Amino acid sequence: MEKIELEIVALSHSVTQSHNYAVVLGELKGNRRLPIVIGGFEAQAIAVAMERMTPNRPLTHDLFKNTLDTFDVELKEVIINNLLDGIFYAQLVCVRDGEEFVIDSRTSDAIAMAVRFKSPLYTFDFVMEQAGVVLDDAEQKSKQAFSPKPSRPDSYEQYSIKALNKMLEDVLSTEDYEKAAKIRDEINKRNKGK
Repeated sequence: MEKIELEIVALSHSVTQSHNYAVVLGELKGNRRLPIVIGGFEAQAIAVAMERMTPNRPLTHDLFKNTLDTFDVELKEVIINNLLDGIFYAQLVCVRDGEEFVIDSRTSDAIAMAVRFKSPLYTFDFVMEQAGVVLDDAEQKSKQAFSPKPSRPDSYEQYSIKALNKMLEDVLSTEDYEKAAKIRDEINKRNKGK
């Protein structure tokens, strides 16, 4: 079976299940999205890694990554390999001393590990067919419409607070959480300086 590479495009409160979150994965080469409902702790574990935050004490996923690193185990890739009765299944594909082995995992934990290891994330077409949603052309174009172009790629210093807040609203509406985090960091930096 051919694998479809995915990326995290959103992490937010679940619309369908209160007290839960949804991680939305998108095809790198397509317009389908795969929403997966996850718990609050798992959402926090993914968000902490995406934001490159360092907690005072390692979270469980950080501990597991440190353990794999200590024993020279590489996380080659994560595969969301099945969907049964509305439950997603995943596998960690690991390599040690040239030998590949597979570890079953909850999907949310597998995603949290993929973010920490910067490993690719995949699924199969039958999973996307069962649970994926298609982003129509209008939504696709609106997501690409706003793209602030600061003078340096990660510099928002030249913008006013008002402009930064407007940019933050716009990138959040297009679900560009990486840019949103950078803009938020600039706003926070300025607010601390007051």
